[in-house]
Order: sequence, then C-alpha cells, then structure tokens
Amino acid sequence: MSNLTIELPESIHAELERLARDAKVTPSQFLAAAAAEKICAWHGADFLKREAALSKEEDWVRVLDLVPVQPPLPGDELPQ
Repeated sequence: MSNLTIELPESIHAELERLARDAKVTPSQFLAAAAAEKICAWHGADFLKREAALSKEEDWVRVLDLVPVQPPLPGDELPQ
C-alpha cells in the first residue's frame, strides 16, 4: 500500500466518515473501494469498445435476435 494525502471539502469529508461508518470500514478503505470502482467504470467503456471491435456482425445479429420484437419505450425511439 502507498500513502496519498488529499484535501476534501468539509461536507465531503463528513459524508465520507458517515458512509464509511455505515459500511463498517475505515474512511481509507471506503476511498480505496470507491477509487477502484471508478477506475473499473472508466476502463469499462474501453473494454467494451475493444470487445465490440473484435466481434463480427453475425455475433451482434445473434444477440439482437434474442430481443423480443415490440415498439420502443417512450423516449427510446430512434431519431428521424
């Protein structure tokens, strides 16, 4: 493990303390988990882009064929 010193607004610090206490972890553990989650989310889009680039059209068609045919939900329509 390595150390990192950060400055937080008082309101964020107070909420961090409360959430860590509720989760029964230290604030450091809470922040480490939050940072790991954010890193995964950040890299997740890149992972999906790489996987999509490796796929074939027939793979997409096979998956889309599993979706029931029905009108899109309101707000999900394709633009004209």
